[in-house]
Amino acid sequence: MTLNLPGGMLDRFAADHPYPRAFLTVSGAHLYGFPSRDSDIDLRGVHLLPLEEIVGLEKGRETVTLMWDHAGVEADAVTHDLAKFCTLLLRRNGYVLEQVMSPLVVATSPVHEELKALVPGLVTSNHAHHYLGFARTQWSLFERTNELKPLLYTFRVLLTGIHLMRTGEVEADLTRLTAQGPPYLPALIEAKRAAEHGALPADAPDVPRLRDDVAALTALLETERDRSDLPEVPANHRAVHDLVVRTRIR
Repeated sequence: MTLNLPGGMLDRFAADHPYPRAFLTVSGAHLYGFPSRDSDIDLRGVHLLPLEEIVGLEKGRETVTLMWDHAGVEADAVTHDLAKFCTLLLRRNGYVLEQVMSPLVVATSPVHEELKALVPGLVTSNHAHHYLGFARTQWSLFERTNELKPLLYTFRVLLTGIHLMRTGEVEADLTRLTAQGPPYLPALIEAKRAAEHGALPADAPDVPRLRDDVAALTALLETERDRSDLPEVPANHRAVHDLVVRTRIR
């Protein structure tokens, strides 16, 4: 679906961004299904460098990062040039899979549609390593801070990874995955929506219970990886190469 940003935000982005875009989507808490009233808006996408900034001596910017305050809401935008983004797509990088497949679409194009069509042939069993590593990082952050946000990120990435290994489909919205997790997840999601950086609610399960549930989901993701029918390397490598070349020489 096409997403309407807060008034003027896209105009500000367009004024500050130097290149045309192939797509722009929303990531972060909005994509994951638990934005709070003060959540940042995380914009992610692909831009298209002009040919002269690719083949000439004055090279264009492979990555453009913009941050600004928009009427009290922090906006964070990161876009990569098409070739760099496709290089990331061909690695075990779950972030870029989620960005290209995000249903929260701000701007799109035929290049975006082609990328989405190629994604099923880019998913590999090795993407499990991305989700396992991210879960470890977020769980460590939760243990240090007792903050709800990294705890939900931990559950989110584990359940996204399990779903990906089982189906080959990218699903980043935790609210669509709660049936596969512990029964208290919906209550934690509602608590997160009330406060972006709130502490673990007093009525939440205790840390040993949470640790056990995270460990169980971690083991399940490893099991699903090991028995997955997904290939170990992307099947659509050549098709991604061809897309980059065709886009460059249009």
